[in-house]
Amino acid sequence: MEKNKLYVGNLPYSVTDDSLAEMFSGIGEVTEAKVISDKFSGRSKGFGFVTMADDAMAEKAIAEMNGKEIDGRKIVVNVSRPKEPRPNRY
Repeated sequence: MEKNKLYVGNLPYSVTDDSLAEMFSGIGEVTEAKVISDKFSGRSKGFGFVTMADDAMAEKAIAEMNGKEIDGRKIVVNVSRPKEPRPNRY
């Protein structure tokens, strides 16, 4: 499991990949920032992922950013966990 890949939730819908990277770049080097969007509408789903250069920066980012208010919403930041397999509906 990558400890330097972070899940960022409860994002305002206005946040883009670039602005997400910018939010975390004050803490340390961001190697990737991706806001997840709906594949049909293209609208943000309100969460994304940020990969920091190393684990220490990731821990610092969690400490500084978790619960921080961005455009009136308290964001959630924690270590990204692998996606749970969805039960098959068919």
